[in-house]
Amino acid sequence: MDFGNADSWGAAIYFWIIPIVLGDAIFPPIPSEMVVITGGALSADGKANVFLVAGLSAVASWLGDIVVFQLFRRRLSHVLDRWRWGHRIHVGMHEAIAKAGRSSTYGTIIGARFIPGGRLATSAAAGIADVSPRGFSLCAGLGAVLWASWLVGLGYFTGSATKLPFWASSLIGVALGLVIGAVVGIIVTRRRGTRSPVVEPAPED
Repeated sequence: MDFGNADSWGAAIYFWIIPIVLGDAIFPPIPSEMVVITGGALSADGKANVFLVAGLSAVASWLGDIVVFQLFRRRLSHVLDRWRWGHRIHVGMHEAIAKAGRSSTYGTIIGARFIPGGRLATSAAAGIADVSPRGFSLCAGLGAVLWASWLVGLGYFTGSATKLPFWASSLIGVALGLVIGAVVGIIVTRRRGTRSPVVEPAPED
């Protein structure tokens, strides 16, 4: 695959979206925002379908939220500790929860995904708090649609406005997203959780 070729990316972007956005639900450092924004930039360049990119991103985001919600609702997060990589992810999940706060309200379930670690934190907190699965699913679905629309739109806008190569438009879109996300994060998370609402897993020998 030629990483600088828009045609190569246009053919592959659909296959990257689902695993990366789904994985980001459990391990926030995975760059799902970059992939979705790139999809938007490719759409502006005529190399991808903007509606398909947004749809796949929203579905993957929703599925990831449901997985985390059920994992914590059924108290199965300790299963990750069976593997060294899983233990690192488990610890990272607790760190994200502690940094982003514990709120499991419906409004937070929808909106917190726009700040770093917020998607994981609220899905986990909602599972621990025994939020209604139906209510969580509806809010996570609405949040996923808004999140995907925002990022795809950001990539499409930068691609259309700058007329630069798709990768340059993607980087600009990511930079704008980080700035806006940081501002939102400062506003939304003035009252942060100081520790995870569940017991930290003990490290393996």
